[in-house]
Amino acid sequence: MGAPFVNKIFQVKNNFSELAIKLFNLQYEQNPVYKNWCDYLGTNANSITSVEKIPFLPISLFKTKKVLTGNDEYALFFESSGTTQNSKSRHYIKDIQVYIESFSRGFELFYGDIKEWCIIGLLPSYLQQQHSSLIKMVDELIKRSGHTESGFYLNEVGQLHQVLQQLEQHGQKTLLIGVTYALLDFAEQYPMQLSSTVIMETGGMKGRRKEITRNEVHDILKQRFHIPQVHSEYGMSELLSQAYAGANGIFNCPPWMKVLVRDEDDPLLVKIKGKGALNIIDLANINSCAFIATDDVGEVFEDGSFAVAGRLDGSDIRGCSLMVIS
Repeated sequence: MGAPFVNKIFQVKNNFSELAIKLFNLQYEQNPVYKNWCDYLGTNANSITSVEKIPFLPISLFKTKKVLTGNDEYALFFESSGTTQNSKSRHYIKDIQVYIESFSRGFELFYGDIKEWCIIGLLPSYLQQQHSSLIKMVDELIKRSGHTESGFYLNEVGQLHQVLQQLEQHGQKTLLIGVTYALLDFAEQYPMQLSSTVIMETGGMKGRRKEITRNEVHDILKQRFHIPQVHSEYGMSELLSQAYAGANGIFNCPPWMKVLVRDEDDPLLVKIKGKGALNIIDLANINSCAFIATDDVGEVFEDGSFAVAGRLDGSDIRGCSLMVIS
């Protein structure tokens, strides 16, 4: 896809639906996997006049198909963390700069200038993966922050504790982004007072701990670090954009990403708001498929924000899966 269309995506304002329908038509024509799915559903491409009518590709097809728009050439791929029992999803990437542009713009939209932040990644299980989109994102944010203490931590939690203390003494804005079980382990070993640090969990217990609700996780982290709120990131290997949640646990999307809701009993019934399974339009997925039917369930609100309540029964447990909220 050409640069002019990419620029339109990241400059989207009130023309989201127009761009989404344009991208649908292009991917219907040039993405064989997506076209086959649309044809299987009996889709009349000329009848798509609103985003609710666009067919959404089941996310499970990323496990078995090469989902690409245009030719089969690609530069790299992102892979879901998955488990040893289940096959992993692969998202084939033609232009890594589109991903970098998406998460960089998204971060600055929600958190401001990256150069004001020290970025610390507590992502031990992801660091051991070769094709993690999360690691790519955090690594790039670390580089762009330019702060001397920005970096990844594997098992050096004692050193991480010292670094955070030093950053707190200097009032340095810091983002500690971590997989849930690692944050909980760190919080138990090194409780401390944080005032300049934002804790962001990405979900996932990796089988290391008993699964508990996100609210319970946040309560533990807030108590141990004496902080008023814990932030969350909603992303997956099949998407090139992320949504973020602050104090209330409600996620907000960047302008080029939109979440809709489908009926669990009638998956072709898609609505702008309400409760059900979550469908995502990610315009940054210009070279794969921008219309994804996820295995997450939740609620989409009037203003386009959304909450995640868990996963569909029978769906695979993903490495980045969000914890069920009771």
